[in-house]
Amino acid sequence: MMAPRVLISDKLSDAAVQIFKDRGVEVDFRPDLGKDKDKLAEVIGDYDGLAIRSATKVTPKILEKATRLKVIGRAGIGVDNVDIPAATARGVIVMNTPFGNSITTAEHAIAMMFALARQIPQADASTQAGKWEKNRFMGVELTAKTLGIIGCGNIGSIVAERGIGLKMKVIAFDPFLSPERALALGVEKVELDELLARADVITLHTPLTEKTKNVLSAENIARAKPGVRIINCARGGLVDEVALRAALDSGHVAGAAFDVFSVEPAETNVLFGHPNVVCTPHLGAATTEAQENVALQVAEQMSDYLLAGAISNAVNFPSITAEEAPRLKPFIALAEKLGSFAGQLTDTDIKTVRITYEGAVADQKVKALTSAAIAGLLRPVLADVNVVSAPSVAKERGIVIEETTRAAVGDYDSLVTLSVVADDFERHVAGTVFADGQPRIVDIKGIKVDAGFAPNMLYVTNEDKPGFIGRFASLLGDAGVNIATFALGRDHPGGDAIALVEVDGPVPADVLGKVSALPHVRQVKQLRF
Repeated sequence: MMAPRVLISDKLSDAAVQIFKDRGVEVDFRPDLGKDKDKLAEVIGDYDGLAIRSATKVTPKILEKATRLKVIGRAGIGVDNVDIPAATARGVIVMNTPFGNSITTAEHAIAMMFALARQIPQADASTQAGKWEKNRFMGVELTAKTLGIIGCGNIGSIVAERGIGLKMKVIAFDPFLSPERALALGVEKVELDELLARADVITLHTPLTEKTKNVLSAENIARAKPGVRIINCARGGLVDEVALRAALDSGHVAGAAFDVFSVEPAETNVLFGHPNVVCTPHLGAATTEAQENVALQVAEQMSDYLLAGAISNAVNFPSITAEEAPRLKPFIALAEKLGSFAGQLTDTDIKTVRITYEGAVADQKVKALTSAAIAGLLRPVLADVNVVSAPSVAKERGIVIEETTRAAVGDYDSLVTLSVVADDFERHVAGTVFADGQPRIVDIKGIKVDAGFAPNMLYVTNEDKPGFIGRFASLLGDAGVNIATFALGRDHPGGDAIALVEVDGPVPADVLGKVSALPHVRQVKQLRF
């Protein structure tokens, strides 16, 4: 098997390059290539992985050329330079390194808070200019002040811990912060309006989304406590900069410290030049330790995925550890084939998909299994759908996906059941993985069967009548169609019956027609896996 190839198109640590090499991954280090979109588009088709920082812009045009690409690794937390929907649609895993620069970014926010409280940059400039304006720079203490954190995730929680260490009262607005986590951190969870009314210092640590864009709007800035100081070391666009400038000019906001801006590089900005504003050029992650950490982390993550199928810190797919990947692989195959089985038998619009995981499989990463099942289900209609894109494609089509996990209740250590609900029917199929690692169908519409998946199969439903199997087999034999395996099942004598037949190749349409014309046959479908 050929070694996977990775392109590094931005500046990364030499140690990251060495990690790829040591892991057996071919790597091309071209740190200036990301600035040239045309050249990147010319070569990207030769690579399985792309490692980037912020200079490379991964656009739909680039992704169209990336025919081999399996993974994009962003050394850092922000992935706004990657078109996530386009990557997802093409089945490309997008990873970031959310923890490699967390401490560095949190420390920068704390440093900015001190700079604001004691006017350090302004006092430094004045003193170095030969002035001695001791009475001009009257600061404020941080002790006993209220620190309001918008976004109390990984970085925000570190800021909270540091704030508590400074003897500040810390309050946090974060819809995803549980009461238990807030209690463990020692912070008070509040709504945004209460944070605005109480906080002496507001620091933002949330991603930029449609919901968080301008979270500090003109209206919210006006609701803030008079004399508040605002810090943004997260993402440009979280604060209405024009409104903030007006609030600074009026004195409603005492000061602002920004490391990120709505337009970067920020060669001009409405905040520049105000005497109570401190600005830095996106330095949140700019420490030697952080740069090394994120580079090493992204190299390890990408190598793990390309070599072992392990997925870490993906923004568009569930994480799978290196230990989980081998155990999960046969169940991913099972889920995808069960989906494909149901998809090939469904000709009407699907409303709901219900997937039940029983037994040991319920303890695995069922989100990944569900993605595989939905991909198999949709692929007969949408050939380009893949395991990464399937959930978003299903959502776009209005398909409701329901997952259930429970302890084993039947004969199998692990059982996956997929039910498809349309306007006029509901059908289900169930399967398991035996000790040999091969997926098998064990139940179709409540009828017990035992069949493996093969490249070419016939699915036949009929009334359970004597002589049917002989006539069916003879018809195939007369047509030169060789039967490899034959699995049968029925609900009760004389009732509904199913035959799953593995054949050596595709069955001609006229032969299928003859099978359909046999007495007691209800449905005949050729399946391919």
